[in-house]
Amino acid sequence: MSLVRLNIKGISYSQTQNGAYALILNEVDGERKLPIVIGAFEAQSIAIALEKEIKPPRPLTHDLFKSFADRFDIVVKQVIIHKLVDGVFYSSIICERDRIEEIIDARTSDAIALALRFNAPIFTYKNILDKAGIFLKFSSKEGEEDGERETVVVDDMLGNESNKATSESYKSHSLEELYKLLDSAVANEDYEKAAKIRDEISKREENS
Repeated sequence: MSLVRLNIKGISYSQTQNGAYALILNEVDGERKLPIVIGAFEAQSIAIALEKEIKPPRPLTHDLFKSFADRFDIVVKQVIIHKLVDGVFYSSIICERDRIEEIIDARTSDAIALALRFNAPIFTYKNILDKAGIFLKFSSKEGEEDGERETVVVDDMLGNESNKATSESYKSHSLEELYKLLDSAVANEDYEKAAKIRDEISKREENS
């Protein structure tokens, strides 16, 4: 079976179901997206790895694994999402130490959180993408961002109606207030919130 390489497009979240997030993976040489529902902790860990400017005061579990692996010369070479059963994705982490390769079973969210920290590529099989991949195509609406559109998709996946994106609540804050909120979110180890605030700050700075 042929492998298809995936990139991480981002994390979307449900406004109507607490703790429900979806990791959106994008095929490198195509337009299909692979949405994977993950938990809040895993969403935070992936978000902190994606946001290079946010540094947690203490290492997260996946950061600890990275430090442990570095100390013992273990390298994560790639992650393969190899199975889909009853809506659950199964993944393998391909590791190497002393030129000996090992395959370790892992939850997909954990595998991807580690792949980010090792800069390792993520793959799935073509038949899985054929089965679970979707095209995120929407009619364009004025003022609607891609992230907001994907939030709607996540809520549809979870069988709920979507509300206004949380990012809207940050638009009324000044840059100084946003930086204070960012520092507070990092200090409280709320990295998903910190990532959203960082996104709003980046938009402001790009447009200034």
